[in-house]
Amino acid sequence: MQSWTNYHSHCHYCDGKYAPEIHIKAALQQGVKIYGFSSHSPLFVPTTWNMKMERLKDYLQEINRLKEQYQADIQIYTGMEVDFIPGSTQVDSPYIQEAGLDYTIGSIHFVDSFADGTPWEVDGGHQLFLKGLKDIFDGNVQQAIKRYFERTREMLQTACPDVLGHMDKIKIQCEEGQLFSENEDWYREEVLATLEVAQQSGVIIEVNTRGVYKKKLPDAYPSRWILEEILKLDIPVMLNADSHHPDEITANFSESASMLQDIGFKTFRILHQNKWQDVPFTSEGLFIP
Repeated sequence: MQSWTNYHSHCHYCDGKYAPEIHIKAALQQGVKIYGFSSHSPLFVPTTWNMKMERLKDYLQEINRLKEQYQADIQIYTGMEVDFIPGSTQVDSPYIQEAGLDYTIGSIHFVDSFADGTPWEVDGGHQLFLKGLKDIFDGNVQQAIKRYFERTREMLQTACPDVLGHMDKIKIQCEEGQLFSENEDWYREEVLATLEVAQQSGVIIEVNTRGVYKKKLPDAYPSRWILEEILKLDIPVMLNADSHHPDEITANFSESASMLQDIGFKTFRILHQNKWQDVPFTSEGLFIP
């Protein structure tokens, strides 16, 4: 029997909706057999979407309780989506290491800082993106995008997570190709350089469906042409929803799995019985042993 997995999820401990148990019940209804919680890690900069440090202990305890309560029905894993802010937060920061996580997702949400020291959030509102582009990079979009991918490579080389989250999320700011285009040589060079580092690091690259089911993008993170390069480099992938609501846990999974099959992928890498394993899949789900 085939079933789904999802390791990128958010609940009410960060910017997601509802308590963790509600997500588990929804996951079971959607045919999910392995589920990972990955709340945004606490940060030392103010945001509206990260877990508060004072809630971290409760988060860990609640997920552990659910592991025991639902162990006969579903495998549950404790993770966090960890930002990479050198000198502040990364997957090897003491408070992340001390959490005893089952896995980490490493994502780039911030690139450099404004003059007052405030980190520039690159995947938030577009006006904030444009302000950082103007104030930090003098409007040079190539330099800003290159910095994003440089930061990604720096994370993979110095504090590598288990999973690379939405590796090309910066494309959400492209203004439908008017501000910058994935077809430009300089952009493709940055992506390919990042994939080379990813291959060397051993990281898993997630195929993240959120941009599609939220109707912000025509395809997943990363784009199809990038996935074709990932296959050539034999970098492992997994399918994740980046869900923030119980209804999103398997959103666009069947379509994305079909697309990945069409490209030529045969397996997804999953955390199963506390080990990373490669398992076959179809558009109907994964064959989990």
